[in-house]
Amino acid sequence: MDTTQIKKILSERILVIDGAMGTQIQARNLTAKDFGGPQLEGCNEYLNLTRPDVIQSIHEAYLAAGADIVETNTFGGTSIVLAEYGLQDK
Repeated sequence: MDTTQIKKILSERILVIDGAMGTQIQARNLTAKDFGGPQLEGCNEYLNLTRPDVIQSIHEAYLAAGADIVETNTFGGTSIVLAEYGLQDK
């Protein structure tokens, strides 16, 4: 969906965007193994590589709940945040 399409739809109705990804990840009670080891536990963005099924299922749940748009799971996907986990070069 590009900007033109979004503007057109917004002229007709409200668009619903997904909700809090971090909250949904926490609700899954994932283990250090899910994150790729204890040193990476809590790096939600790394789950895109280690547990893409979890991220996909969260997105699918938001769509099933009526979201029109889902955002990427990259809120902390910057070199500064990733450096906390030694992943700044990923």
